[in-house]
Amino acid sequence: MAKTGTILKLKLPTDPLWVKNVVESNIEEILVDHAFCEQKAATNAITIIVQNPNLSDLVNEMALLAQEEMEHFKRVHDIILARGFVLGKERRDHYVNELFQFLVKGGSREQQLVDRLLFSAMIEARSCERFKVMSEHINDAELAAFYHELMISEAGHYTMFLRMAKKYAGSIDVDKRWQDFLTYEAGVIQRYGKSETIHG
Repeated sequence: MAKTGTILKLKLPTDPLWVKNVVESNIEEILVDHAFCEQKAATNAITIIVQNPNLSDLVNEMALLAQEEMEHFKRVHDIILARGFVLGKERRDHYVNELFQFLVKGGSREQQLVDRLLFSAMIEARSCERFKVMSEHINDAELAAFYHELMISEAGHYTMFLRMAKKYAGSIDVDKRWQDFLTYEAGVIQRYGKSETIHG
């Protein structure tokens, strides 16, 4: 994988044929799914605020993130409307649901927070990688430029979540847990890459 993949440490890259075989023939579905991905990312940030109101630095980061994600939602929705589409119903994100199953059950508040932050970082990392592949291979100049811009944004979110996880980790070995997430995600993502969703 190219430079972005090296930075993200993902173990299994997306096949560029996903863009040609799936994305380009399902632009409406991809855009609608993407819009809901941005909305869910904002909701996740708000959930982290609600669960950790005493961690002021984290609250500030999540407030900024929620705002940015909703700005992205609005931009995707604008593209949807400009192309004569409508938002439609929310799409299920089976990939994210599978990642969610890897979160620690029970444990300390510290463990739960670190896992939630790493879970969030994992989604941002894969989204970043998918946006990179789309920006490089899609035969649509507007969307290529758009996804290149969002790729950079997602990379920033990924590093922020990792930074916050390490800040609030206490005695938890974040690097080891992150490696566990990467290994688990590699097993999950190999079942995807065939459907008309950002993570599908």
